[in-house]
This record gives sequence, C-alpha cells and structure tokens, in this order.
Amino acid sequence: MYWPIGAPRIYAASNHGPSTDRAKERKAKETRAESDDAAEHAEETGVLLEKTSNGRETGGRDRKGEETPLDGDGLEEREHEVTANGSSQEELRSKPGGDQAGTPLPSTDEAAIVALRVSRNGHIFATITATALSIWQSRPTAILATVVRSPTSLGTYGPNVSLLIRPDSAIFVVQSSLGYLITYSLAADPSARVYRPRFPDGGSGHARRHSVGGARGLTGDGVERTLWGPGEGGGVREVSVRFRMVIRVDAGIVKALALDDELVVATQKPAAVQCIRWTPDSAGKQTSTELLSRMSWLPKRASLVDMVHDRPMSLSTWVTSDGRAYAVQRLSATGQEADAQKKLFRGFCFHTPAADDSHAVKAAINARFSLIALACADGSVHVYTARDYVGNIPLTLRLRLGVSSATSGSITFLTYSPDGYCLFAGFERGWAMWSVFGKAGASSFNGGQDVAARGDDEGWLRGVREGSWLAGGAEMLLVGGRDERLWVLEMARSAVTGCFSAANIARSLLQTNSGFMIYRGYGLSDLTSISADASLWSHVQIPNGYLVDQWPLKAAVISPDGRYVAVAGRRGLAHYSVNSGRWKTFVDDKMEDEFTIRGGLCWHRHILIAAVESGEDFELRLYSREAALDQALVLHVEPMSSPVVHLTASGEDSLLAYTYENILYHFVVAATAESVSLVLVGQIAFHGIVRAPARVRAVTWVLPDAQLQDGDPSRDVAVASVLFLVDGKLVLLQPSVTEGGELKYDMRVVAQSVEYYVLMRDQAAFVDGSGPEASMLENGEGDEVKDGTSHRGLQDSLWIFDGSDMRVWMDVQDVIRSASAELARDIPPSIQVALDFYPLSALLDKGIVLGVDSELVQRRDVNFAHFRLAIRSHLFLPRVFRHHLSHYDQPAALHLTHHYQHLRYFPHALEVLLHDVLDDEVDRPASSENPLLPTVLSFLSSFPEYLDILVQCTRKTEVRSWRTLFAHLPPPQELFEESLQKGMLKTAGGYLLILHTFEELGSSSQQLVRLLGRAKEERDWELCKELARFLMALDESGATLRKALELVELRSPAAERQQGSLIFDGAEPDEPREGEVAVRENGIREARPGEVGNGTGARRDYFSSAAD
Repeated sequence: MYWPIGAPRIYAASNHGPSTDRAKERKAKETRAESDDAAEHAEETGVLLEKTSNGRETGGRDRKGEETPLDGDGLEEREHEVTANGSSQEELRSKPGGDQAGTPLPSTDEAAIVALRVSRNGHIFATITATALSIWQSRPTAILATVVRSPTSLGTYGPNVSLLIRPDSAIFVVQSSLGYLITYSLAADPSARVYRPRFPDGGSGHARRHSVGGARGLTGDGVERTLWGPGEGGGVREVSVRFRMVIRVDAGIVKALALDDELVVATQKPAAVQCIRWTPDSAGKQTSTELLSRMSWLPKRASLVDMVHDRPMSLSTWVTSDGRAYAVQRLSATGQEADAQKKLFRGFCFHTPAADDSHAVKAAINARFSLIALACADGSVHVYTARDYVGNIPLTLRLRLGVSSATSGSITFLTYSPDGYCLFAGFERGWAMWSVFGKAGASSFNGGQDVAARGDDEGWLRGVREGSWLAGGAEMLLVGGRDERLWVLEMARSAVTGCFSAANIARSLLQTNSGFMIYRGYGLSDLTSISADASLWSHVQIPNGYLVDQWPLKAAVISPDGRYVAVAGRRGLAHYSVNSGRWKTFVDDKMEDEFTIRGGLCWHRHILIAAVESGEDFELRLYSREAALDQALVLHVEPMSSPVVHLTASGEDSLLAYTYENILYHFVVAATAESVSLVLVGQIAFHGIVRAPARVRAVTWVLPDAQLQDGDPSRDVAVASVLFLVDGKLVLLQPSVTEGGELKYDMRVVAQSVEYYVLMRDQAAFVDGSGPEASMLENGEGDEVKDGTSHRGLQDSLWIFDGSDMRVWMDVQDVIRSASAELARDIPPSIQVALDFYPLSALLDKGIVLGVDSELVQRRDVNFAHFRLAIRSHLFLPRVFRHHLSHYDQPAALHLTHHYQHLRYFPHALEVLLHDVLDDEVDRPASSENPLLPTVLSFLSSFPEYLDILVQCTRKTEVRSWRTLFAHLPPPQELFEESLQKGMLKTAGGYLLILHTFEELGSSSQQLVRLLGRAKEERDWELCKELARFLMALDESGATLRKALELVELRSPAAERQQGSLIFDGAEPDEPREGEVAVRENGIREARPGEVGNGTGARRDYFSSAAD
C-alpha cells in the first residue's frame, strides 16, 4: 500500500496565471520556439485517412516548420538555452519572423495545463496547454523544450486538447480540437547536456559529513556529489524537437492510443477504429480501419468514449457510450482469413450497467494482478479480475468513497501504480487512493471544508484533471483543473511491494523516495509500542552518493533481527547498519554499474544474498556486511541458468530461489570459519502446474516437523508443501507419490484477493530466544490440550490480508490436511480480524496488528497542508479467543492466554471479547441454540480480573443488554458481596449502579453505606467522592448525602438542616464533633471550630485528592 507524505513540490512552466506566488520565486529563463505547422506541411486524410494530393509518403520523414522564439520565465534558477529544434537563441532570432519581442503574454486559460503524459521509462514526461507543448525531464525536474504553436496553426487546426507519447518517447502526438493529430519527433544526444549544477560553496567545512563507507566524494570536475539530489547525476539533457507531420481525421477523434507499432484512433462519424502504423509495413500499407458496426461483439449504434491499453497483458479496455466495458485484443494481421474479413479486434463484454449511475466512464488495467478497474458515473469503482482472454472476467469488488458524488464530483482519471499495489482515482473536487484489493487509503476529502477555504494554493486537494506515477511509484504527478502548475506528491510504501520478504512484513519496513522508515516499537514496553507517537519510526536517508546515479529506489529488505537494511536502485546496491548508522556503498562506480538486482534480496545473519543480472549472466551473490562492497570481496557467486523471480530465506539455513524456468531451487547456506557458500541440495520443476512464472509474487514452503528436526535437507523437496502467491491467489501445492513412484502435486486455492501473507513459523528465526516473543514461537513440544493433540500457540499460524480484513488460520497444518486429494475437504474457516486501517504486520508478542494511516494536517500557522503517517493498532486476541471458544476448545484458549497475561492491556482484551459476544447475543433470536455467552463467561471466570471485566462491560453497553448478560450470571448482590470480600471497592461501586438499575432505590441503601464505610476505612477518598456524586445525583437537595455521611460517622450536617432523606428516613443527626467539616447546602465546604488549614492538628478534607 502507498501513503502520501509531506507537502507536494510545485513546478510551473509559466509565471503568468492566477496563482503565481511560488512561480515568481523562480527567475529562470527558457527559450520557447513557435512551430507554425502550416497546412502545406500537413498530411491530410479524406473521409478517414488519405494521402495528400501530391501523393507523398508520410512514414517517418521529418518536417520542419517556421519557428520563432518567445522569451518567458521558466523553471529553476538556471538559464535554459535549449530550444524546440536544438538551435540557439541567436540562430532563431536571425530567422524570418524571429523578432517576437512584442508577443503578448499567454492568458490564464492558455497557460493552464490541459493534458499530461509520462513516457514508459519515466525519465521524460510532457504537458500541453491550449497553445504549447512542453517536454520535461523528471530528474532534475526541468523543461527540456517547449513548442508554442503560432496563431496560424491555432486557427487552422484548433487548440490542443489531448496528448500522446509513443512508448519509446521518440514521437509526441498532440490532438487538436478540430480533429487533427500534430506529431513531433524527439531526438536526444546521450552525452550532451544543457547545463550542469555548480556549487561555489561546495567545499565549505560546514558541510555535513556522511557516515558512508566507500562513497565517492567528488566527481571528475570537482563537484560534490553529496550536494546533488536523487537522480540528478545525469544533469539536464539536450534534446531536439522537430515538427513531423499533421494527420487530419475528418470523422472526428473520440480517443487515441499511441502503441509501439501503431497509432489507434477511435472516430466519431462514422464510428470506427483506425490503426495507423508509424512506418509502412512490407507491403507499403500504413492504415487499416474497422467500423464498429462490423464488430459482431458490439451492439448496434455503439460508439466509444474511452480506450486504454496494457502492453504486458496485450489487452485493451473499451468503454462505450451505453456504459458497457469490453476486454479487447488486437488480432494478428498475418492470417489470410483475418485479412479477408478485415477483422482487427476481438472483444468480450464484462460490464453491463444495471442503471444509469453504474455506466462505465473510465478504465485502468493492472497487469501485475490481472485486474481491470472501471470508474462509474456515480463515482464508484468496479474492479474485475481478468482470468483469461475469452471473456471470463468476473466482478471482484466495488470501491466507494466516504462522501457523496455531489461532494466528490465525477472521476477524471484512474491509474494503477507500476507495481500494481495501489489505485489512484482523480475526481473533479479531490482524489482518493485504495490498495489493490480495496482498503481505503489517503484521500483529499478527509480535509473537509478547510481545503476549499485555502483557495488556489491548495489546488491539488480541490480537484485534479490528470495524474501519473513517477519514479516507479515513489512520486505522484498531479495536474489541477485550469491551473498551470504541476504538483509532485511523494509516497511512502511498504517494502513488500518491491521485495516480498517475511522480514519486511515482520519488521514493518517502509521505503520512501530517498530513504526508508523502520518501526522501533518491538523492543519497547507494551503501552509504548502501541502508542501513536511518530518517534517510533526511524527515518533513514540513503546516501546521495548512491542515489545521484541509481535513483529511483527499486527494493529494500531488512534482516530478520532488524540489524541491517539493504537497498537497491537502478543498478548496484548499498547496505546499512541500524545499530551503528553506517552505510556501505561500492568503492568503484564501474562495480556498482556492472549489475542490477533482479529477483530480490534477503539476509542470512550478516550475509546479504542478492539475485543479480550482469550482462547476459544471472547469479546469486553473497556479500558480507563486515567487508567492504567490492567485487573482489564477494563471498560466493552461484550461477543461475535463468533470471530469478523470487528469492527467500527459509528456516535456519535454507534458501529458496524460484526462476523463470518454473523451477524452485533449494540451497543450504554452508558456513565455515573461512568461507560461506551456497550448496544446491534439491529442486522442483512446476511445469504444467504454474502457467506463468513471472506472475508469481512469493514462494515459501512448509516442512513436516519430523523433517525439520531430524530430516536430510536433500529430502526437503520431496516432502515440502509449497505455498505460491500468484497474482492475488494463495495456492497450496501438496506433494504425493503416484503408483509409479513419481512425485506429483495436488493444487488447492487457499484464498483469493490476497495482498500479502506471512507464515509465522518463518518468523521463528527472528527471535533471539528470550522474552515473551520467544515463548510464542518456541520450537519445542507444546502442551497437550483437547483430544490429546499438541498445541503450540500461534507458531504455525498463517496470516493473510485480503484488502478488507486480516484473516488467520491457527494451524497451517489444518489447511494442508484439508487440501489433500484423499480427504477432499473444504479449507477450514479462518479467523477474521476487521480493521479500519492498512495492516503492516502482526506483533505476536504484543497481541496486536500494527498498521499506519495517512492524516491530512492543516494548521492555521502555516499556509499549506501536508500528510503525515499515524501509527494504528488493533487487538487480535479477542477474535482468537472467540474462535477457540466457539469450537468448544476452552483449554486451547486458556493455554494461549498464558503468553499474554503479562500484558497491561490483557484485561481490556477480555473485556472486548465479552462486549462483542454480548452484542451478538442480544441481537440473536431467543430460541437460538448453543449460545456462546455462557461459554465466554465461564472462560472469563478463570481470571482474577473477572469481576472488573463484567463491570467495565456494563458501563459501555446499553441497559437492555444487562438483562441478557445477568441471565447467565449470579445476582448482582452476590457479585457485590464478592467484590467487597476481595477488597475490590471500586468494582463493588460499579455493581451499586447495576443494583440501582435492577431494583428499587431503597434496597441498595444498605450496600451503599457499607461501601462508603469500607472506603472510609481504606482511606480511598476518590471512591468517597464518586459515591458522594452518586448520592447528589439521586437527591439534589443534599439530604441523602448528609444522612449517608452521618451513618458512616464521617461528618454531621448542620443542626438546622432537618430535611428528610430519600433512602435514610428517620435518622437523627448528631452534633458535629470538634475538628470536623460541615457542608453548606450548596455543597461548598466551610470550616468548623478547631480546623486549622493544613496544620497537623487539623483534619483534611476527605473529598480532596491531597488526603492521607
């Protein structure tokens, strides 16, 4: 999951607009060139598409129009000399029409950004206004070139309305309002740079010294790399933008897509789809067209309103005007039958609206999880799972905002993060985020009305027109409505998204744009670890010496003991010691650039194991944290025949590597005093079982206990049950032997819509053998409980998060046994722990699920809003206890409590258990059999806090629930007496309220006096105050209170006050003794003779907290 952090960075291509305060602070200049893409340079089409009258080819020929410069203010405080065609300012000014000193400044509407597109690699993105095309570089964020269209071009073709980028970033296509596609070509010199940063004071002795081993301090030209930002090592490149051609589409353009080989255009009249190749094919053909009316799988008179395409899945989604959605594939043009029938596409309808508000309007494809998201007219999002290419696309979930559609407005765009774990939706009046399977995340609507009151400065919160991910998901680029600014919002994400590791889940590691965050509450006290204090997160910055060239961050992994963290960027790696705070990076740039991480990282004690790709070779490399990062000091290199998909440590010394060959390799880490190496002891081929190895997100296995303790490691592959996480499905493969003695696997889907899972026996290695956590994951034999079976707490539990709830199986062996083909039983039901935040991990020793949430902070002393992370926690113990009790396994529940009774909030967990069961029992029909409440009460009676739990529960429930509760309990009078006998005076006071509710007021008078007397003897003045308040609530005249005080000989009321009492009738007051305090009718104390302030001879006020 993703969480926005901090405030966004703001960029603007112009300082001419309504919100220019920030833009005016940047006094840089840029040169912009106008491109007069005149009609004589256009390639026009007749009807749909045709060549010009002179018949010239339009393939890839560059066309250059007349260009004139326009001076203006730009981005950053650096001079920008590059132009749209790579010429200098002087050259442009010398051309005809080059003197544009009197050119009027653009208006607000002209400066507003209309569309945004990001290239496939994320290094370049482009924006358009009504009159100009700007090409940006993501890092350093700067405009490389701007093409401003001339008035002639605007009058001929119309203003800009949409933008396309060919995936290789070589061609940019601007769609105009009059149905033209204006194309530009982009060329770049890899070695040429427009400018480079200069830091005159870079050598100052005041610069912070970074604790980095092996970091390169200076570049060849003497510039300090530590002063550069992430990804800025390449500088600002020089590019050349040239006008290419204009394509006229007479039929009107509805939507267009720029693919690798062709441009796909949906037209309006007639409704058709054209495919325009970037270059002609071998037969010289460049265009092909298919009318929608000729597509048998579309209804008659259908027209398109939106199209999206996903290259990894080779799948498109079309949204039609009737609100339907179709999964579409492009048919191969090589077949003679396809050419004869002129069929270009094949599609299947998977969304049919039931009402107008469920009409689809936007679509997004998630190739990582095989999902298709549809935005509907009512602001909701429907998510479908694409199981195959023949129309088997069922509805998976529906996502809704917490506000009405009138508040949010319509959805403007949908986009999945590059790793597929997050869905971002832009609305007319805000934006919202969800995890891949529907857990609501950050939202601009959480700010309420304060956001609108801040005006234009917070336009990124009040509505967005376009948005796209940058830096592999580390940043979100947003464009507001009618605004010339770009907002770049930084994201924090779980390290599981980049490297699926049990350690990353257990240690709650988060990675950011330039660092990572570690949760430090594991070793703290119970109450401190569950607090929302932001200091529990340790923020670590990755050295700039590494990020300058290797940004963005691809993966991060923490060691099981939490001592080390390794990170990997574009190439190379670096690692960090949590205890010493020292980084280690490669000494030589060439060593760092020689390989890239592919397949993941993991730690084995202080040894970092990395799956790398180096040229055409694939290897597993072992690096020691104690040695420098140097290729000559690599401990071991294990060649692999294919790339690694997933790498994970298992048990004490095992390593599992799953490759693209669909083979799972089992290594053992063999360590001696002189060396460490990997020994291959077995492998499993899953051919015919796992269809797409690249879709596997995680692999682990479960070994029988006998094999774990005394088995030969080479036999592990024959007896292990393998868990695969494929897309969103958790699949169990259980081994069995055929009659011929061959090994086969029975496959069973354990759960759907799984965002992540963790097998707690894999976390046994995380424990150092001491403390309560060690007792939770002990490897020894457990106690015998029901049916003589061995119970080991939560050691073998399996936890998954399905986008809504945390689900738990107490024993993974039960899941494995039920998956056996011989038994063919259903998967046992799981325990569901409902959460209102995104969970990061389950802290077994604390009994809680830990997570985070994003909070939108708006303060009055600053003029901007920002996001921050808030720690959230939830007790899972009540659900686990209830699971055991509902299965009539009270001994197992009692055994589990032995691990948690030391927690200060353990009584609260029991109270939550009782509260939840009581609420369910109240709503159950009276004739229901086997009520759970008596079993829970019997379970609670085993604890000394039993009486307190009952009272606390009644205080937090409605009175109507008390009857249901006490129908299974002794009378409140007996519980009151038991509390008095045990000296639990405050608890006894709670039962007084119950007696007062169940019985007449007079029948509880004796108990009240007894309790008041005991409180006086115990000198519990706080309780006395509470009882006094209770009596005053019964009788506002104060007579009842005076009578009670008299009976316990605390004080006597004034002789002149002889009013009758509601519950103490007939009592005669005595004269006050010397030194006592009287109480006036209004309740304010007054001194009696003999009282001397706070002197030793005076008696203190027994209602005061300062009493002895």
